[in-house]
This record gives sequence, C-alpha cells and structure tokens, in this order.
Amino acid sequence: MRKQYRAEGLDEGELAGHPMSQFERWFRQAAAEGAVFEPNAMVVSTADAEGRPSSRTVLMKAYDERGFVFYTNYGSRKARDLAENPHVSLLFPWHAIARQVIVSGTAHRTGRDETAAYFRTRPHGSQLGAWASAQSSVISSRAELDGAYEELSTRYPEGEQVPVPPDWGGFRVVPRSVEFWQGRHNRLHDRLRYVAEPDGAWRVERLSP
Repeated sequence: MRKQYRAEGLDEGELAGHPMSQFERWFRQAAAEGAVFEPNAMVVSTADAEGRPSSRTVLMKAYDERGFVFYTNYGSRKARDLAENPHVSLLFPWHAIARQVIVSGTAHRTGRDETAAYFRTRPHGSQLGAWASAQSSVISSRAELDGAYEELSTRYPEGEQVPVPPDWGGFRVVPRSVEFWQGRHNRLHDRLRYVAEPDGAWRVERLSP
C-alpha cells in the first residue's frame, strides 16, 4: 500500500516564531479544509515509572502559548503514569492532508478553577459520564456502567448543575519540542522541529526524513 504525498513543502522561512503560533496555523487549516475528522484528536503516549509505555487517543480541549490541554479521570492509566513520570508525547495524525505534529514535553495538572470552567461547558450527559466512569478500572459488565449513569441522571436531571468530580481534571502538556511533519513526494518529507532553549527562545532544526 503506497501513496504519494502532496508536492507542497514546508520551508524554514515560512515558520512562525513560536511553535504554538505555527500549530495554530496548521490546526486552523486542518479544521477549515474539512478533510480531517476531529483535528483535535491526538495520541497521548505515556510511560510508567518502570518505562512501560501506553498510548491512547484523546481530544485536545484547549491550546495557547503555554501548551496543550486535555481532561481525564485522575485515576486513569494515563493519569497514574503521569503522576509517576510526567514526560509525555503527543501526536496529531492528520493523514488526510499528509501532516503530523509531534510534541514532546511534560504534563502538569490544571488548576481546579480552570477545570471547573471547562466542565461547565460539557454537555449534561458528558458531565454525568465523568461521574459514572471510574476510568481504566475493571467493571463486571456494561450494565454496571449504564446503571451508574441512570442513577446519576435521576440525581441530577437535565437543567440541574452537576458538581465537578473531585478525581477528574485537566493536564497541560508544556512542550520542549514540537515537530511539524509535511509529507512530500518520494518519501523525502519535510520535518522542521522547534526545540526550547534555556533562555525561553526556540531554535528550529531540520530533520532528515
């Protein structure tokens, strides 16, 4: 299975001065072109204290000059990994437009005020779901999960405020490097990587494909 990628390249002179500004350019293009299903979907890769890796797809819910934010149950496997080892990798796999963004950084919990503000924007059913699921834990059946949800929907009917679960919240991934990968013909891809300097500046380096 082979596919030739797009001819347009990525040149150093085209890059924004800050990786998050460059990410915003690419993210807006991925969303506007409509060719990428859920462009905010990203693969989050973590490793526990013994170095055993795990990966899963989550939805990025915010980004700014400080980094990338996602939300989870703090009892989930990824959250337990990050408590032991805060180093994390993110991958935005925008296959439809032959682009990837690869982030390496460290994860830090968001504050409760920020978490609560985001939680209030979630649909009512998603708020209940955050309470119903003890994420990554073993359960006996689907019926157990559905029963927990139904009990919560009775306790907090539509229109009633749902409290923020105490064991649920966000992580902000602060990048140390951000690579922008552009597919090119003959597998001679463009790979430009921002790397954080100690003084807060960013240097750009080109990687061989």
